[in-house]
Amino acid sequence: MNTLEIQGLRITLPGTARPVLDGIDLTVGAGETVALVGESGSGKTLTSRSALCLLPPAAVTEGAVRVDGHDVLTMDADQLRALRTGTVAMIFQDPRAAINPLRRIGDFLTESVRLTRAMNQAEATAQACELLDAVGLDASALRKYPGQVSGGMLQRVMIAAALMGDPALLLADEPTTALDVTTQAEVIALLGRLRERFGTGLLFVTHDLDLAAAISDRVYVMYAGRIAESGPAEALFAHPRHPYTAALLASTPRMEGPRGRLAAIDGQPPDLRQALHGCAFAARCPLATGICEREAPPALSAPGKPEHQAACHHSDRLEGSAVDA
Repeated sequence: MNTLEIQGLRITLPGTARPVLDGIDLTVGAGETVALVGESGSGKTLTSRSALCLLPPAAVTEGAVRVDGHDVLTMDADQLRALRTGTVAMIFQDPRAAINPLRRIGDFLTESVRLTRAMNQAEATAQACELLDAVGLDASALRKYPGQVSGGMLQRVMIAAALMGDPALLLADEPTTALDVTTQAEVIALLGRLRERFGTGLLFVTHDLDLAAAISDRVYVMYAGRIAESGPAEALFAHPRHPYTAALLASTPRMEGPRGRLAAIDGQPPDLRQALHGCAFAARCPLATGICEREAPPALSAPGKPEHQAACHHSDRLEGSAVDA
């Protein structure tokens, strides 16, 4: 059973000429790690937050967002409260912006389960200690204030807090962006171990393709509010079927790569104030033809690989093209 199942999600905001999310289909299985990658503004964070129904004011939605089989978009306030405290948890990008600096870490960890009466004080403290140990910290952290620990330690506290309610789904919104490279690797390894230990589905939002490749079972590549490509991580990164995915990979710096200027994607993502009539990537794509400007491409599977799909009219031309060079 899928922990998260998004079907045909379309979100429109006032003042925009096109949906900010346009027909998103995405699944996360129990115990599976799925990465959602793309440029800033592509809709990654909004997609992940839809699992908590944390949407902008006046947003108009179509489609379904099911968590453990229940449509989040149709829930009332009490149901959403229960969802956010016990079924879905989120790890935010900047832990210092998400934790009250005037309260001790122990209060932060135990507050939610105590307020919902899921646990008493003793039980909540015992669970907090167990989870701190799981993320590599000891019980002394309970007595400290956020300003007394490092950024890496505070992100570990955030992960422990997210697991306090034993969630079925964990949403990680670029949780390593503010960390140094060494701490980033430690947090990624920690998330992998915790996923295996607790059997939690993990949706990992990032703009770092190498990071996505290291942690995920499957990957969705987003562009301009649409899914450009999706599939098993190994196959998608080894043989991309969409020019946007290939261009992102080509622009990723590598130690073993040739010296010189990095490849870049010319142009800008489409403006939300302008309607889209064809492929969202057409204006920046070296493979684009007239059909790309007229018709939005459907998601088609690679030959013999039904799980590897790309929304591109010219996927068969990608291998060996200039994009792949």
